[in-house]
Amino acid sequence: MKLLSFEVTGVTGREVRLGALVKGDADKGQIIDLTAAAQTLFASDGMSAAGRDRLANALVPPVVLHFIQGGARSREAAEKAVEFVTRSGDEFSPNGGKINYSTNEIKHMPAISNPPLLRDFMAFEQHLLNIFPKLNRPIPEEWYKRPVYYKGNSSSIGAHGQEVKFPQYADKLDLEFEFAAIIGKGGVNISEGSARSHIYGYTIYNDLSARDIQALEMTVGLGPAKGKDFIGAHVLGPVIVTADEIKDPYDLSMKATINSEIWSQTSSSGMHWKFEQMIAYGSQDEELQVGEVFGSGTCANGSGAEQGKHLVSGDVIELEMTGLGKLRNKVVKV
Repeated sequence: MKLLSFEVTGVTGREVRLGALVKGDADKGQIIDLTAAAQTLFASDGMSAAGRDRLANALVPPVVLHFIQGGARSREAAEKAVEFVTRSGDEFSPNGGKINYSTNEIKHMPAISNPPLLRDFMAFEQHLLNIFPKLNRPIPEEWYKRPVYYKGNSSSIGAHGQEVKFPQYADKLDLEFEFAAIIGKGGVNISEGSARSHIYGYTIYNDLSARDIQALEMTVGLGPAKGKDFIGAHVLGPVIVTADEIKDPYDLSMKATINSEIWSQTSSSGMHWKFEQMIAYGSQDEELQVGEVFGSGTCANGSGAEQGKHLVSGDVIELEMTGLGKLRNKVVKV
C-alpha cells in the first residue's frame, strides 16, 4: 500500500486526509480517501450515520500517525474499504465527501507529520569517505562500532512539492539524500533478528542543512541544531510504501538531480549499517514508539558538501528511489 497525507477543500473547509495512491505516481495519479471509503463500506452494512463515522474515524483515521498506530486492524479495514469502493464505483461518501481524487487536485502534506521522534543515522560509508577528507579528519573508529545518530525536530517536517525557504540566519543551504524507515511496532531491547518486523514502511528523506550554521554549532561538540531544524527542513515523502511492497530495502536505486543535473546516482545497497541494526541499537534500554522515523543518513554523493556545491534560490531538488517515487522541492531565499 502507498499511503499519503493530503489537504483538500472538503465539506467543512480545508481538511487533511489520508489516502492510498492506487494508480500512477504522486504527480499524476489517483488517490482513494481511505476514511471516506471506510464510511462508505460501513454504510453498506446498514450502520447508522453516527456509528459508521465513529468506526471509520477510529479504524481508518485521516491522520497518518494515528492510522499506523492502528496496526494490522487499521490496515485490514482500509484494504477492505478500497476493494469495496473500487468495485461499487461510489464517488462520494455518505457524508458527501469525495472518495477519489487526482493528484493534481490536492496539496501534499508530509508523509508523516509530528512523528514521536526523528532519529537520523550515518549508514553510508562512502558518504563519510567523501566528506571526512574535506574536514581534514579521519573517519572516527567508533563509527564502525555502533550506528550513531542525532535527533531532529519532528515538528519541522516538509512535504513533497513544498517550497523550502532558506532560514533567515543562514547563507549556505545543502541537501542530504536519505532513505527512511517508519516504525510500526514499538518495543525495548529489540533483537536485530526480529527488527525487520518493527518496520511499517519506507519513504524518501531530504535532510536539508544550513551548512554555515551547522559548522559553527558543531565546533563546540554539540549539534547540529539550528543547522538542521528549521521550517520544512526534514522533508519526507511523497508517500509511505508499506514494508510488504518492498522486497529488498537494500537493493533500491537512488538518484538525485538539481535542475535536472544528476548529483548522485547510487543504491541503498551501500548502507554499511542496516535499519535492523539501527533499531536494535536505538531500542537498547529505550522504548521505540510507533511512528518514529529512522533516517539512513546521506547516501554517496547525496549532498553538495561532498562535491563542493551548495543550493541557490530557485533550485529544484528531485530525489528518486525505486518503488518509493520521486520527492521534489524548490528552495527559495526571500
